[in-house]
Amino acid sequence: MNVDDSPPLGLRWMTDPAAWSLSGDVLTVSAAPRTDVFTDPVGGAARRDAAMALTAPPDGDWQFSARLRVGFRSAWDAGALIVRYDDDHWAKLNFEQAPDGAPSVYSVVTRGRSDDALAGPVPGDALWLRISRIGEGFAFHVSDDGGFWRLVRQFALDGPDPVRVGIEVQSPVGEGCRVDFDELRLAPTTLAHLFDGR
Repeated sequence: MNVDDSPPLGLRWMTDPAAWSLSGDVLTVSAAPRTDVFTDPVGGAARRDAAMALTAPPDGDWQFSARLRVGFRSAWDAGALIVRYDDDHWAKLNFEQAPDGAPSVYSVVTRGRSDDALAGPVPGDALWLRISRIGEGFAFHVSDDGGFWRLVRQFALDGPDPVRVGIEVQSPVGEGCRVDFDELRLAPTTLAHLFDGR
C-alpha cells in the first residue's frame, strides 16, 4: 500500500511497477519480472515494459540525482535515472548487476537503437547517480558518497518531443527486484566541472 498518492518531484508513472511506496523521502519501487527498456542494437527489437516515472525538468540547464539501493537477484536487475524525449530518443544511467554478480554501472544511449556501455564494478550496496543537462548535451556521473562525482559519459541527445527525466527499474531476465531511491533532487543548476563532477 502506498503511503502517499504520488511519487516526489512531480514524477508520474508512464509504466506502472509491480509495487511502489513512499515513506519519508524514500521511494521504493519493485520491478515486475522480465521487464526492461532497451532497443537491441543488432536486430532492433524493442522492449518498453519496465516501470518508469517521468517529470518535466526546469528550462535550461539542470541536474537530477538520487541515491539508489538495489536488491539484486538476477543478472541485469537495475535501478536507473533516465532522460527521455520519446520511445526512440532516450538515455539511462543504471546501477545494475553484471552477469558475474558484481554491482556495476552501465549506461545506455538510444537514438533509434540502443548502445550499451559498462563503466565497471562499484563497491557497496548503495550508489548516487546524476544526470546533468548542459546546453544541448548531457553528462552522467556516479558517486560513492554524494560528494565526489566520477564522469561516466558525456553525449548529445535530442528528440521531437519535450524532454522528460525520471526513474526506471528493471529485471530483464529475473523475477523482479526492489529499488530504494532517496535524496531525489531536481535543481536548475549548471554543472561546473565535467571531469571532477562539481
